[in-house]
Amino acid sequence: MSALPATKDIRLGFEAGVLSITFNRPEAKNALSREMTGEIGQAVDWVQANAGVRVIVMRGAGGTFCAGGDIKGFRENWQLAESGDEKTIASNNRRYGALLERMLALPHAIVAAVEGAAVGGGFGFAVAADIVLATEDARFGMPEAGMGLLPAQISPFVVRRIGLAQAVRLGITLERVGGDEALRLGIVHKLVKDGAALDAALADTIKAIKKAAPGAVGETKRLFAACANVPIGSSLDDAAFAFARAMKGEEAKEGVKAFIEKRKPGWAT
Repeated sequence: MSALPATKDIRLGFEAGVLSITFNRPEAKNALSREMTGEIGQAVDWVQANAGVRVIVMRGAGGTFCAGGDIKGFRENWQLAESGDEKTIASNNRRYGALLERMLALPHAIVAAVEGAAVGGGFGFAVAADIVLATEDARFGMPEAGMGLLPAQISPFVVRRIGLAQAVRLGITLERVGGDEALRLGIVHKLVKDGAALDAALADTIKAIKKAAPGAVGETKRLFAACANVPIGSSLDDAAFAFARAMKGEEAKEGVKAFIEKRKPGWAT
């Protein structure tokens, strides 16, 4: 396994199959700079190049998950807008969406542990995660329209998570929903009291994920994503053949054998 990339705006750690990505600009409430998104992209590169990753955890330093885009990036885009350079603005904006696409396509379980604000681009990271754990003080929202802008690159991920009607409501009212409402909408899967409880819930979630076979986790994610985009019949056909492939694989042989022998399978650490 290769060494983790050297980073400044995020902290990376890897232990027992878990890659932790901590947004590390607490003085800016972990706002997304170009450097920070580039470093997250390097972390994704590392995951794709190294076997043994079971779970990816995203969280923010200093009690805030991520407060959205860095104002420096907005200033650069304003200057480009003044010059009429629409193509470069669009390219800069699309780069963040491409990062979310890459994360969504990973076969590994992704868990977001959210404290404080997760707005704008931070909200995008949350809804791109497979599982979201949050403290009661967490706040989720899309403030872009309040600045005359659009939640452009996060929009398909938000709609995918909470549906069109609720996405439109949050996008045009600028409401920042708290933990209870985020749980009701399906943004959050588990709500806890504070940071200590968040750490405990995260440990329990990682333990639960590790009970599943790594290959089956990736294939389950792929199947469920496909179900959202194709007719039910086609999804069921695909699922049937995916199940058949799984039955023929080494993971199923070990899993069924472990079940019969009343023991944990080899991957359940």
